Amino acid sequence: MKTKLFLIGLLLSVLGINSFAQTSLFNGKDLTGWSVDVPDMDTNPNAPNPFIVRNGMLVSLGDPRGHLVSEKVYSNYRLEVQYRFAGKPGNCGILVHASTPRALYQMFPKSIEVQMQHQDAGDFWCIQEDIQVPDMLTRRGPEKDWGVSEGKLRRIKNLTDDSENALGEWNTMIIECFNDEIKVWVNGDLVNYGFKATSQKGKIAVQAEGSEVEFRKIEIQKIKKLSSN
Repeated sequence: MKTKLFLIGLLLSVLGINSFAQTSLFNGKDLTGWSVDVPDMDTNPNAPNPFIVRNGMLVSLGDPRGHLVSEKVYSNYRLEVQYRFAGKPGNCGILVHASTPRALYQMFPKSIEVQMQHQDAGDFWCIQEDIQVPDMLTRRGPEKDWGVSEGKLRRIKNLTDDSENALGEWNTMIIECFNDEIKVWVNGDLVNYGFKATSQKGKIAVQAEGSEVEFRKIEIQKIKKLSSN
């Protein structure tokens, strides 16, 4: 049996097919496996936790602002997130390669953000980490203003702003991180591709950034290479 499984795994590897199983990062019941980092909760004993579980979904209420951070560090993976804005359209994001807490504006962990803001899903935001894309000048602005800290051009625009579904409908975002490359799809459309990322591993974080967002799926899967399309 072991020999058979080895041969199957070898064949999948040769064919470039991923043989790793998906694992859910959210158990549908509580925040096991995550930690909450919300600055307001440090000093205000009455500040609510903006991350709750409701009807089997993870919900970011948006305020007070902060992050839900995975306890584990990940590298070389495919992350599948299904989300929707529960009310009016707004802002949120998934942070990959997250490390040092509150490294930017005493709020954001050192990371690369994959934007989920309505009509901007798939933008990269550099948060004390950096990444490159094709057409950098067009998508990031003047090179002299690039940077990863306060006051610098940290946003790298996505490839399309029309990939999101209508407000209230579920969106599927796929993020693949492999070595120093990151690829992002929204509802099947390739919306960003970056390379020469300054970090290749880290924690995964979900934002509370002013808008209520529901998540019904957050699953991760090890990969051996980036998908080709």
